[in-house]
Amino acid sequence: MRFRIEQDYLGTKKVPKEAYYGIQSLRSKENFQITKRGLSRQMIKALAVVKKAAAQANRDAGLLSNEVAEAISLTCNEIINGRLHGQFITDVLQGGAGTSINMNANEVIANRANEMLGGEKGVYNFVHPLDHVNCGQSTNDVVPTAAKITAYRLTKKLLVELKKLQHACEEKAEAFKTIYKMGRTHLQDAVPMTFGQHFGALASMLERDIKRIEQAMSGLLEINMGGTAIGSGINANPVYVTKVIQYIRQYTGEDFVQGKNLFDLTRHLDPFLWLSSAIKTSAVNLSKAANDLRLMASGPKYGFNEVFLPQLQPGSTIMPGKVNPVIPEVVNQTAFLIIGLDTTITKAVEAGQLELNVFGPIIYACLEDMLNYHRRVVRLFKEKVIDGIQVNQNLPISEELSNSTIAAMIPYIGYDMCTKILEEAKNSNLSLKELILKHTNLSAEEIDNIFDLENITVNTALTVKRKKASK
Repeated sequence: MRFRIEQDYLGTKKVPKEAYYGIQSLRSKENFQITKRGLSRQMIKALAVVKKAAAQANRDAGLLSNEVAEAISLTCNEIINGRLHGQFITDVLQGGAGTSINMNANEVIANRANEMLGGEKGVYNFVHPLDHVNCGQSTNDVVPTAAKITAYRLTKKLLVELKKLQHACEEKAEAFKTIYKMGRTHLQDAVPMTFGQHFGALASMLERDIKRIEQAMSGLLEINMGGTAIGSGINANPVYVTKVIQYIRQYTGEDFVQGKNLFDLTRHLDPFLWLSSAIKTSAVNLSKAANDLRLMASGPKYGFNEVFLPQLQPGSTIMPGKVNPVIPEVVNQTAFLIIGLDTTITKAVEAGQLELNVFGPIIYACLEDMLNYHRRVVRLFKEKVIDGIQVNQNLPISEELSNSTIAAMIPYIGYDMCTKILEEAKNSNLSLKELILKHTNLSAEEIDNIFDLENITVNTALTVKRKKASK
């Protein structure tokens, strides 16, 4: 391999001659090999958007020539279109609050822009990583802004999948609205309900999750570009400060605005925590839904056997014919992982000191993982569980009414009479209906109406006039 020699204030280093990254990127690669995972494509593209916006804003402020600004912008376009991503070599987990991330971008863009203008890599005689590409900027406003762009875009993708899942649950709620099952509390029989009500509840839960995430997204739109090192805007031209936000809005198509207090946004990373919390809540809700369906599908012979999950793969190496609820199980595990990532973000947001939170890199990496994992598992849950789920239409629901629906009689004969009738039913050959006729003034027709499954699963008090009829 051929090398070139580059120098910074710590000394010299051999950099691969054809590399677009430079000495500071290489130092970072040597120092940080924790995850051995580089920046995501989304984050790399977001960095290019920020650098392109900065170049155009600095040109408008008269700080960059048209030629230099255009070379930087063209390079950023290449990165946005997927080129040069292999030149981003820093580990996703690093010290320095993201300085290595910023410098990796600065060096790659500067070297490619120099190449466009006839220069050599590593010489920076036309375009300098700091004087030009990083003009008016700091790691402390560039990297959080790129992270917010990345998170915003990934959240929009997540919302698409959540809305698809919500719609699928609404369709199941309609399809199963007249099929009855036993509702349970404490895993004990409670009162009847429809399968439609079960899936309608899931759809309602998802709607709430979506609203929470959309609200949290709004916090990402306020960025601290122009604040530079600590929020004071040192070294940032006033024209640039105004223009850079306009260009970011133009290049992203989103309503990003400059924060009202740049000191605040530079030191506090709570907008990422807000979104993380909303995603965690959604993941917990989804895991609870998976738990319920896994329990309802238990058996098939000696379990609840209320729903039939799509059969996806053999479930045992020793028990032939066994099929396990593998998708609900992976939904659970993904939720466990997301809860852990949210805890990491919580600790990192809290641990920042004074004017800068240096733990941005772990926050951004964890949030990206959360968004990606949750999006994928939501899609999986819809396609491999909800879309193909079937319900058991032959449940012995009518045989269970004697014990489970006596509560429907309370508005008409009182709690104590219901208890008395239920206890007597255990020790006699009389049916529940016969005992109610014996001890109350209710007619057979009224009893049938009260015990009608449709009335019970909607609202008994609205379908039969309340009547205190105990003798």
